[in-house]
Amino acid sequence: MNASRTHLVLIPSYNPGPKALATVRDARAYWSPVWVVVDGSTDGSAQALTELARSDPGLRVLVRPRNDGKGAALLDGLREAQRAGFTHALAMDADGQHPAACIPQFMGASAAAPAAMVLGEPQFDASAPRIRLRGRRIANWSARVVTLRADIRDSLFGFRVYPIAPLLQIMEHSFFMRRFDFDPEAAVRLSWRGTPIVNLPAPVQYFRPEEGGVSHFNYWRDNVLLTSMYLRLGAGALLRLPWLLRHRARQRRALSRGSSRTA
Repeated sequence: MNASRTHLVLIPSYNPGPKALATVRDARAYWSPVWVVVDGSTDGSAQALTELARSDPGLRVLVRPRNDGKGAALLDGLREAQRAGFTHALAMDADGQHPAACIPQFMGASAAAPAAMVLGEPQFDASAPRIRLRGRRIANWSARVVTLRADIRDSLFGFRVYPIAPLLQIMEHSFFMRRFDFDPEAAVRLSWRGTPIVNLPAPVQYFRPEEGGVSHFNYWRDNVLLTSMYLRLGAGALLRLPWLLRHRARQRRALSRGSSRTA
């Protein structure tokens, strides 16, 4: 598979601050094409990114008229990418936290296992806020409970490669997954569909405001959103429990047969 023809980088962007142009340039240094979906930004970044795209045929900028959330921006980008013939999208943030240097490795893993979602497993340094790390552990535990899978090593990290067709099928039939809840719910619902998972480590860096860091995370609003999402998914998991148990049993039997043949 020639991944450069089937895979693109998709960057949702809302008032990203001074890191945006550097992030996009770094992504372009490692991959083409790169698309940015500007989600109703009011900080002038839409104009700056559009100007950058005029001199770079590997960069495309889509501008949404209003801010509807990360998932809504990605949904627009995924729809357009599918119309353009792409089959996979690597999603990454515009604020510089995600490692552009890892793009080729993630795209290669996706090309080798095109049915899978390739999830980044964040490697945190001292810049990571402790309160965010504690909340992350709870979110990851919740994702494993509702999927009965231990192979979702991080449910929140947004540096990932998605197969576009199944993700769009899920999103087109849901009113949710439009804001901060996109990343964990995408992983859970794709897992429910039986999508294979590949985990790859990826460094992540948090920037202080004086370093150009911008965060739109609201501790109370977004944690309430995630809590309500996991409660809703938990109810869905109970309805799917018989199927999930049968599916896991089939997987274990298949692994057992494969191990016996290679013994």
